[in-house]
Amino acid sequence: MTPEILLAQSGNGYDALFWLILIALITCGGMLVGSWLLGPGRQGKVKSIAYESGIDPVGNARKPFHARFYMLAIMFLVFDVELIFFYPFVSVYMGSANIAYLIAIVIFTLLLVVALLYDIASGVFDWK
Repeated sequence: MTPEILLAQSGNGYDALFWLILIALITCGGMLVGSWLLGPGRQGKVKSIAYESGIDPVGNARKPFHARFYMLAIMFLVFDVELIFFYPFVSVYMGSANIAYLIAIVIFTLLLVVALLYDIASGVFDWK
């Protein structure tokens, strides 16, 4: 059966959503219970320490980081989130040949390039 037929047969549009949520909860619960039952239950000093990229933790976790690290992390997040906006543009623009969409994305891209050039000029990416 196709999804359209299933939705047409249901009383309202929320039946399919209910079944989706129910199946997701059963799947997640089954995985958690299965790993608890089948997984090894070993405990010890090595198992209880934090694991970070294969390196044993050394020293205090409250060590301050340089502000450049935070600036670089914020810039990564900004450009990463901004790139997500390109996907809807491509899906909308490919469906229609409206020049307004193209102008909007060119302006958006130019703003990103200007912001990146400003960050390079201000030394955000310099690790001295």
